Amino acid sequence: MTSFENILVELKDDTLCITINRPKQLNALNKNTISELGQAIQEAYTNPQIKAVLLTGSGEKAFVAGADIKEFAHFNGEQGKVLSAHGHRIFKMFEDCPKPTVAVINGFALGGGLELAMACHVRVASDNARFSQPEVSLGVTPGYGGTQRLVQLIGKGKAMELLMSGEMIKADEALRLGLVNYVFAPADLLNEAKKLIAKFTKQSPVAIRGVIKAVNDYFVGNLNGFDSEIEEFGNCFDSEDFTEGTTAFLKRRKANFPGK
Repeated sequence: MTSFENILVELKDDTLCITINRPKQLNALNKNTISELGQAIQEAYTNPQIKAVLLTGSGEKAFVAGADIKEFAHFNGEQGKVLSAHGHRIFKMFEDCPKPTVAVINGFALGGGLELAMACHVRVASDNARFSQPEVSLGVTPGYGGTQRLVQLIGKGKAMELLMSGEMIKADEALRLGLVNYVFAPADLLNEAKKLIAKFTKQSPVAIRGVIKAVNDYFVGNLNGFDSEIEEFGNCFDSEDFTEGTTAFLKRRKANFPGK
């Protein structure tokens, strides 16, 4: 795997493990780190060995405690738009990845960190995790998709409250709101995340890709998610995975999906 300055990347069995590795900065996202995340997630698009992606932060204090504010404190409007567009493009790569992406949140997920976690398909958190979009306290809006994905995940009213107050919430509240899928003790977090990923990777990669696309298309203004579902459903019938899955079911054996 490629070596990076700010992230660690390792292929463990069939899972691409990406760790944001700036613990002294609480894994804050600067532009270079975001670029490296883009390079790393691209591997999941092209490497057939990879069936899922696990994303986390190094250390026990933070998943990502926000953006690296000192990097953009003196930006003007045009520079801000360029920075935002860069983050949007990379984060969407996690959202549109044809393999399941799971954010493993070990501590603070603030600002850009929460936005990155929300771009993943599934989120699991330690019970000491904390969540916030605090950008309004800096005189700026969220810039990496927070105003859109937070609404999608928890609804407009509560999202508006959190976005306009910058309030930090605890893991149990994040679970109640549907912001995260599960909460575990810190010592159990990684193993439980791997168990969840194993539920995904034993399924048909072709069908998983179709699910991801159809669900994501629901939230795209010029697309119809129901039409996408019809398309993806039909496409599966032409796949080797469909032949294997139905044959295994009829013969009462475990399916061994080729991913084609």
